[in-house]
Amino acid sequence: MTLEIDALSKRYGETIALDGVSFDVRPGEILGFVGSNGAGKTTTMRITLGVLAADAGQVRLDGRPVDLDVRRTIGYMPEERGLYPKMKVGEQLTYLAELHGMGRADARRASVHWAERLGISARLTSTVDALSLGNQQRVQLAAALVHDPAVLVLDEPFSGLDPVAVDVMSEVLREKARAGVPVLFSSHQLDLVQRLCDRVGIIVAGRMRTVGTVAEVRRGAGVRLEVHAPGAARGWADGLPGVTVEGAADGRTTLLLDRHADDQGVLAAALATGPVHGFTVRTPSLTDLYREVVA
Repeated sequence: MTLEIDALSKRYGETIALDGVSFDVRPGEILGFVGSNGAGKTTTMRITLGVLAADAGQVRLDGRPVDLDVRRTIGYMPEERGLYPKMKVGEQLTYLAELHGMGRADARRASVHWAERLGISARLTSTVDALSLGNQQRVQLAAALVHDPAVLVLDEPFSGLDPVAVDVMSEVLREKARAGVPVLFSSHQLDLVQRLCDRVGIIVAGRMRTVGTVAEVRRGAGVRLEVHAPGAARGWADGLPGVTVEGAADGRTTLLLDRHADDQGVLAAALATGPVHGFTVRTPSLTDLYREVVA
């Protein structure tokens, strides 16, 4: 199944929350949805689940508009915990599975399975409010998985988790993707997004700035050079065409080159100052790319 987000727009009074947001999540793909607070990630996800109505645009699953029946096939994990605090974990997971159409026996089996898989089986008889925040997060993910969803939409699923729990959740998402499930999740942990996702979508002020693999996003960005020229005076690279000086200290200069800049021209300018001990192209991380796109 393919989850399609098609030209979503949403306004709150004078505030534009979404402005023609479009992207898709393909079968077996994990797509990381990143942006600053207030950029539109949660609004997009709530519209996808039918929690909010879009002013314009549509969400489709395999070409079918998302209605109540389609919604039951989606596993959703909200950023704010949506669990019943005084209800026992096992009873709650079973109840939520039944709400999605599972029979009582299958719902109970699924609850036990996901509690074991996520390391909370010892907490099945505990109430949610008796759990640590990390374990509440694990229960929230179990609630999104318990009905064997055809699509996963997760808003900040790794927030507040310890490294072991992050590894467990990451492997669960990979397993679901290998089974053909489209997985959409948002996160501020960009190193994790880079490691886990097949593609990334960056949203800024309600508009999608870029969607693609990290390699594809890199191709649209500039090239960073680190030049070690110990005899160079400060400002030696100022004025070079297509070159921005990002930092300079102790004879080392970090430069951002746009797609039209000539790296050999930069090298020649560096050599004109004296010996060059280092001339290194630095591959930008997703964090670097994100900063560049947002800026």
